[in-house]
Amino acid sequence: MPKTIRFNAFQMNTVGHQSPGLWTHERDRSSNYTEASHWTELAQLLEKGLFDAVFLADVLGVYDVYQGSLDAALRHGVQVPLNDPLALVPIMAQATTHLGFGVTCALTYEHPYTFARRISTLDHLTGGRIGWNIVTGYLDSAARNLGQTRQLGHDERYDLADEYLDVVYKLWEKSWDDDAVVNDKARGVYAEPSRVHAINHVGRHYQVPGIHLCEPSPQRTPLLYQAGTSPRGTRFAARHAEATFVSGPSKTVVKRYADDLRSAVKAAGRDGDSLLIYAQALIITGETEAEARAKHADYLRHIDIEAALVLLSGWTGVDFSAYPLDATIDYIDSDAGRSALASFSQADPNRTWTVREAAEYIGLGGRGPVIVGDARQVADQLESWLDDTGIDGFNLAFAVAHDSMRDVVTHIVPELQRRGRYSSSYQQGSLRHKVFGQGPRLPDSHPGRQVSIDNTPATLAA
Repeated sequence: MPKTIRFNAFQMNTVGHQSPGLWTHERDRSSNYTEASHWTELAQLLEKGLFDAVFLADVLGVYDVYQGSLDAALRHGVQVPLNDPLALVPIMAQATTHLGFGVTCALTYEHPYTFARRISTLDHLTGGRIGWNIVTGYLDSAARNLGQTRQLGHDERYDLADEYLDVVYKLWEKSWDDDAVVNDKARGVYAEPSRVHAINHVGRHYQVPGIHLCEPSPQRTPLLYQAGTSPRGTRFAARHAEATFVSGPSKTVVKRYADDLRSAVKAAGRDGDSLLIYAQALIITGETEAEARAKHADYLRHIDIEAALVLLSGWTGVDFSAYPLDATIDYIDSDAGRSALASFSQADPNRTWTVREAAEYIGLGGRGPVIVGDARQVADQLESWLDDTGIDGFNLAFAVAHDSMRDVVTHIVPELQRRGRYSSSYQQGSLRHKVFGQGPRLPDSHPGRQVSIDNTPATLAA
């Protein structure tokens, strides 16, 4: 039976996300990102289209690698100004019933104790619809503003992340027993002290002796997303991730990422097929092929090459202002995004990308493919990408807010449903229920359920 195609919406609480320059389009509404109605309208649109979740990207720094300055990022609105993604979740949750929320939070710069409480709070307020995209960060500007000279090395960030996950697993999964909250008004007892436990974590990076401040939320641990495809990032995903995001300009690159991830998950003792893989893509469609092609041509005229190079420089740590636009791109190792340049240089062994070509490519929808055509043509291409690469769905970027998402919901979702390749309704329950058909908690086999504490009641530990 053909695999069902899944959609997430790739968004950011800013004016310019994955299509730098497109905010200048006359129909684009990205500059309304500071208004609550902008986000509630989007959430309701995505829920109408039965999207799994809105995936909210985030960074804690600015793109200042290009020309060694943040001026170009500010001038072109390249992910700055940028507001907090977590604050959007309660607003959108109030406007919807089923839509999930995958929020990006960089663990490198926030203590796990306070972070665990923030996520539990959102899981309560959304009725179990929260997910966490686990990132370690890649911008030195973020590290500097948070008291460090520069960010930790690439692999060292993942070493810290492994311990971070152990701490939050202990807080979410082990601190409160399932029956700790009794809410007994007759006895005047809300929680039984003997059923609440200090985690007593002592590690290389963190010491957390106490209890989790929140009572168990519907999922306890949020649905766990991750997006690293470097060798170390893949090993991290193999241990922790329930869903991953990959980005690449060709099926060859995306299939290699998918195969490597599933192999790593199996090597870690988990079912490789239990990992959902979403590939980034941009869909440009309309009532007819001619309409879709006209939109694509229109959008191409709004690409800002310099803005795209600001983005690419930040992703890779390479200042592309120092290279002529006709210079070819080779793989350059850096402590920022190791996969960004590799995805271009490895996309097609017979093609050499120039700086200009890479900028033009990511200038519309980022590092994923741009899929153009009427509903039938787009559906054909989506099926081909899914079947040829082994992915499970798509993390859909947009060109024009909110037109791009509306076109997908209006044209593509019904076509995929007619083919039996897209859900016709949401499953009841938590985000984990909707995505995996079971939940709300992590599977028993997941490492998050395997962590241990000494189970000392909090009253004795104190």
